Amino acid sequence: MPLPKPKEGEDKDKFINRCMVDKTMLSEFPDEKQRYAVCLAQFNKKDQKMAEIPREIRMAEIRALEPADQNEMIVEGRAIVYDSPTVMYEIDGIKYYEMIQRGALESADLKDVPFKYNHSNSVMVMARTRNKTLELIPDDQGLLVRARLANTTAGRDLYELIKRGDVDKMSFAFTVAEDSYDRDTRTRRILKFKRIWDVSAVDTPAYSDTFIAARSYFEALAEAERQAAEAAREWRKRLIIRTYL
Repeated sequence: MPLPKPKEGEDKDKFINRCMVDKTMLSEFPDEKQRYAVCLAQFNKKDQKMAEIPREIRMAEIRALEPADQNEMIVEGRAIVYDSPTVMYEIDGIKYYEMIQRGALESADLKDVPFKYNHSNSVMVMARTRNKTLELIPDDQGLLVRARLANTTAGRDLYELIKRGDVDKMSFAFTVAEDSYDRDTRTRRILKFKRIWDVSAVDTPAYSDTFIAARSYFEALAEAERQAAEAAREWRKRLIIRTYL
């Protein structure tokens, strides 16, 4: 059975009270604190849908290939690895993880993805899926990226830096269509990607983008857990008062 959702015009208190005694919720979430946190998340989703979903960035490895045609400059990396928990952030000694579920790319928009340097719009595009100079290859392991760089000064320079190992990281920018969070293991699971915006060769400072995005996400979750626990205590108090009235 699906989880309850807020009805049109239903305020927070009414929805939480209805959600807390829902048969599906009672069955799937017997722990009261966890049930309240899920109910609160369900209510907050209606506001999240109205807000613009921010792009996120994650790191991966990239390498230069030795092509059969010496005029080609081909680089390759595996941008996404399925079912591999990764520590994204640590708050007060507590580690928060992220894992991409197998098949998360199945409905993602991959139609027009550029290959960039440091996700920059000020540097010309090096390759693109639209003209098939960039290949994004989903498989049972994740996403393989293969780019045939443009034979320009910027393309040649980037290929040489990747070949020498000066630039050995890549990242991809994305938005999420669906995810979940396991409070027990503190793991965010990305269930479905909405869109891959670009893939980029990046140097070391670009990692700060990933760090900031992860910090923002997991600090918000930690605060939500704290607020949910406090709200659950208040809900129990109100329930006890009603019982004796």
